[in-house]
Amino acid sequence: MIITFLDLKKINEPYETAFQEKLKSVLQNGWYILGKELETFEKSFAQYCDKKYCIGVGNGLDALILIFKSYIELGKLKKGDEVIVPANTYIASILAILQSDLIPVLIEPRLETYNINPDLIKEKITSKTKAILSVHLYGQLAEMDKINQIAEKYNLVVVEDCAQSHGAINNQQLTINNLKSASAYSFYPGKNLGCLGDGGAITTNDAELAKVLFSLRNYGSEKKYHNEYIGVNSRLDELQAGFLNLKLPNLNADNENRRNVAKRYLSEIKNDKIILPFWDFSNNHVFHLFVIRTENREKLQEYLTANNIQTVIHYPIPPHKQKAFSEWNNLSFPITEKIHNEVLSLPISPILTDEEIDFIIEILNQY
Repeated sequence: MIITFLDLKKINEPYETAFQEKLKSVLQNGWYILGKELETFEKSFAQYCDKKYCIGVGNGLDALILIFKSYIELGKLKKGDEVIVPANTYIASILAILQSDLIPVLIEPRLETYNINPDLIKEKITSKTKAILSVHLYGQLAEMDKINQIAEKYNLVVVEDCAQSHGAINNQQLTINNLKSASAYSFYPGKNLGCLGDGGAITTNDAELAKVLFSLRNYGSEKKYHNEYIGVNSRLDELQAGFLNLKLPNLNADNENRRNVAKRYLSEIKNDKIILPFWDFSNNHVFHLFVIRTENREKLQEYLTANNIQTVIHYPIPPHKQKAFSEWNNLSFPITEKIHNEVLSLPISPILTDEEIDFIIEILNQY
């Protein structure tokens, strides 16, 4: 038995006929950008996320950048402002801050959840701190109630990086945030809701923010040839929006399948060498990734590879140790470094079979 980490071909197989029909429909319609498929998806995804507005964009990184740039246009942020962000996030979160001419301030995560530790935020707040970028890493929601309380007290903008948390629920609502905030999503093919290329979206309840976002993604133009802002070209195209329209109705079921795999892993993996992820068994986790920790990661990964189980390291190098951020290389974030040195992602997807799960658990328990 060979178990791939993520079999995208198998995940998308049930949609193949519908994808072909959607492609034909888009071709026959002859409208490929900012058309009815995108409009339908924006309405459906906004409703799914319990938000008033959804703005389809080119990818998840653009979604974050456009949020920050829109807040700058609205005067709620200015170039040089500080943005608090978890130190162990994927690099895109930090790139978005830097490419918006803002300054990232790295904060350690909780070792148990891998998400930003709200208890450490206050000590890093200065007169220049104007925003918090909260990342729901691996599919588990950060502690948004605490983060929003801090943001309200210090009058900070809250931005959520939801690239890995499509459909995560907190207190029976989807990714709770305050009314004056925004959430960025990625529809990269491997995400819980993935298209067949790059794609992204922003959701918000803020009408003023949404208006700027709709313009910024389209050259800064609300009306053709009338440019109110210095915008960009970042639009979720009709074909990818059409594919997402087909997949969105199944997202909750797919997430539940992921949780069922996680429940089996958590209850049946019994090995003192392996640290399993924390989960309170609520719907606050959609298990985009199932991430374990072990002290000798390379040895475990080699063992699993020898047994035909493919794993991935998310992520081997923390942002502050990247060559691109050489000015940070001497900084010390012990918890972040521990996480990046020990994490290993096991196969998890909606189409993983009971036989495959049995085999993975058996092999891990024999390690």
